[in-house]
Amino acid sequence: MSDKYIPPKIWLNDADGENEWAKINSDKSGARYEKELPVGKHSLQLYSLGTPNGQKVTIMLEELLALGIKEAEYDAYLINIGEAEQFSSGFVGVNPNSKIPALIDKSGDTDINVFESASILVHLAEKFGHFLPSNGAERIQVFNWLFWAQGSAPYLGGGFGHFYAYADEKQEYPINRFAMETKRQLDVLDKQLAGNTYITGDEYSIADMAIWPWYGNLVLGRSYDAGEFLQVHQYENVVRWAKQIEAREAVQRGIIVNKSWGEEWEQLPERHSASDIDNVLKLRP
Repeated sequence: MSDKYIPPKIWLNDADGENEWAKINSDKSGARYEKELPVGKHSLQLYSLGTPNGQKVTIMLEELLALGIKEAEYDAYLINIGEAEQFSSGFVGVNPNSKIPALIDKSGDTDINVFESASILVHLAEKFGHFLPSNGAERIQVFNWLFWAQGSAPYLGGGFGHFYAYADEKQEYPINRFAMETKRQLDVLDKQLAGNTYITGDEYSIADMAIWPWYGNLVLGRSYDAGEFLQVHQYENVVRWAKQIEAREAVQRGIIVNKSWGEEWEQLPERHSASDIDNVLKLRP
């Protein structure tokens, strides 16, 4: 353990360390270089990466396509955040916050830029009329849990995941702090799912699509190699729900889009047609 850290009087960004993310991230926003985004043939253009936030949107799009909605066809382009592609002028033009995912809807007279995963889910749900009740208490409940996910997941990913799996040095306090919060969140979900098939009741919704990539992947052992550490098997209702969502064909298709790591059958950096996914999944053992 290094000597106790004492914050300086004035914080300055140190991008010269060995951590790969410290070299990429900055306290300045905006484009760092000029590069236009590629554009495919479909009305929906997605620029993303197969992380949990990216999986939310590709799962939604594949679920819409599974319903036979041809207008939900999309082109998905990889944004390699490790190579700072989120700071190109083209990407920043769609999302000034430089975070994946970002979507351009070109179906109307004027292109619509949509960023933040929850905003994209709502946009697609309202555009196509699925996975979000049109009014009433049911709609509010979906929004409650959708926004719960947006507020809670950073404690899991940027909090627990960062300090447990990615930080250069393991530190007891932040790991304990965020492990406690992650387990509390799992307990919240477990109690909610005790009497519900899906997050908000009997109907599958964008709330499930927003929560599963973070918490479903966690309890299924795909995130941070932390299942034993967090004793995720205790959350039996979350595990049941996670397996139920995982079994959906559209989910299995969506989670490999814009992914460039893992097994060969899990990787599809770009997607332009259903056959792109079919060809990759054929490699699955």
